[in-house]
Amino acid sequence: MIGIFDSGVGGMTVARAIEQLFPALPYIYFGDLAHSPYGSKSREMLIEYSRRNTEFLLTQGAKIIVIACNSASSTASGTLRERYPLPIIDVISPAVRKAAQLSQNGRIGLIGTRATVHSGVYARQLKEIRPECDLYTQACPLLVPLVEEGWLNRRETKMIVRKYLRPLRDQQIDTLILGCTHYPLLSKTIVPRIGKRVHIIDSSVEVALHLKTVLEKDNRLYTSLLAPEVKSKYFVSDLSSPVQSLAMSIFGRSVHLEKINV
Repeated sequence: MIGIFDSGVGGMTVARAIEQLFPALPYIYFGDLAHSPYGSKSREMLIEYSRRNTEFLLTQGAKIIVIACNSASSTASGTLRERYPLPIIDVISPAVRKAAQLSQNGRIGLIGTRATVHSGVYARQLKEIRPECDLYTQACPLLVPLVEEGWLNRRETKMIVRKYLRPLRDQQIDTLILGCTHYPLLSKTIVPRIGKRVHIIDSSVEVALHLKTVLEKDNRLYTSLLAPEVKSKYFVSDLSSPVQSLAMSIFGRSVHLEKINV
């Protein structure tokens, strides 16, 4: 099975993208809502939460781990790869590669949590792939709580998004990386406020496509993940009515979320 974890519901956009590409592959999803948002946590706590999440997914039978959280990917992916002898996919590298490929003027924007932006990992990876590009970043600490509360179309949310995006518009970026898996849920608010000509990089889609590439190169791994009789499972460390509603919106169907302490 594929193991996927995030700080909350945002990673469900990754799970949904993977499900659409691989309907025959079951997965286990864990959303650590009890400790959300991850973006405000220290590096040490992010590594600890990521370790716990990975251990839980392994006990559930995961043979590959997808870190569906930019904050965790930016701080804990290296540690997890050193500790666990199985494929671990983060959401950052695929998004950076896509942005470098699409940008025409070399001016790329990034919105994310404080942890993601301050890590500098996007800038480092972009310089390795396309050194002439410039990355303009904007931390958006209020967006994850707004998504978790289900405030996707509220006037207040639109005002906050506009304020966050204004500095990036002033930099005349032509590509914007949504550096948090919660942000695709705000795409209808983000697109008109950054400009329709700006390429939007949805990391949930890019990580699913990267997983496709990985599995195409490793048929043994793909075969080991096949389990037609097994159904995907969804776990959370806390449960509220907005979360259940958001899950239904993301997957387009009712999803049973099981609360569990990790």
